[in-house]
Amino acid sequence: MIIANYEAIAKFAKKHARARSSLNTWYDVTLKTKWKNFDDVKKTFRATDIYGDCVIFDIGGNNYRLIATITYETEQVYINAVLTHAEYDKDKWKRNC
Repeated sequence: MIIANYEAIAKFAKKHARARSSLNTWYDVTLKTKWKNFDDVKKTFRATDIYGDCVIFDIGGNNYRLIATITYETEQVYINAVLTHAEYDKDKWKRNC
């Protein structure tokens, strides 16, 4: 997959160093895969949900969330946000989905 907006990961990892390893793992795995649909995503990352047009990945043992939009036809993943669990619970991210 092609991952757009890696800056969101880098910025978040700079502020939340404990998330860096888990985010790097997500990034490396995602780069090497080719998802055709949400079922494929679930096979790769079991702790994944869908909301509207967004896919929500649990990162770092449920401590963080990565919100992305996936265009399966062009194999592109756009990172909308990377959030702590507390930020995620505020539901502000839903406006972009």
